[in-house]
Amino acid sequence: MTNPAFEQQIRDLYAAFNRRDSSYVTDRMSRDVTWPRAFKGGVVHGPEAVRSYWEAQWAEIDPHVEPVGIERGDDGRYDVEVHQVIKDLAGSVIADSVVHHVYTFDGSTIVSMEIPPDE
Repeated sequence: MTNPAFEQQIRDLYAAFNRRDSSYVTDRMSRDVTWPRAFKGGVVHGPEAVRSYWEAQWAEIDPHVEPVGIERGDDGRYDVEVHQVIKDLAGSVIADSVVHHVYTFDGSTIVSMEIPPDE
């Protein structure tokens, strides 16, 4: 079960990403956050590396991610089911799918995000 206030914090993070307010999100990350480069592969570490990755991504594609479910696991991590629509810069849909983002938090600070492999 999730805490409604914490669930809203997660939704606020996605809303900030969708409006391209990278500072709102990166200000809530640990100094050594680990973040997947889903668009390019690999991972980056640290808020500035995440911001750089996103800015490069936004120069090539237009992603929109909307949380549709949030579950807190027994291990304390949060599994966020996300509907993502990715468009090219001309507005054509490249991908429309549901994926999972799994977060580790320290209090309200993001320590890591993972995208589990398809089951």
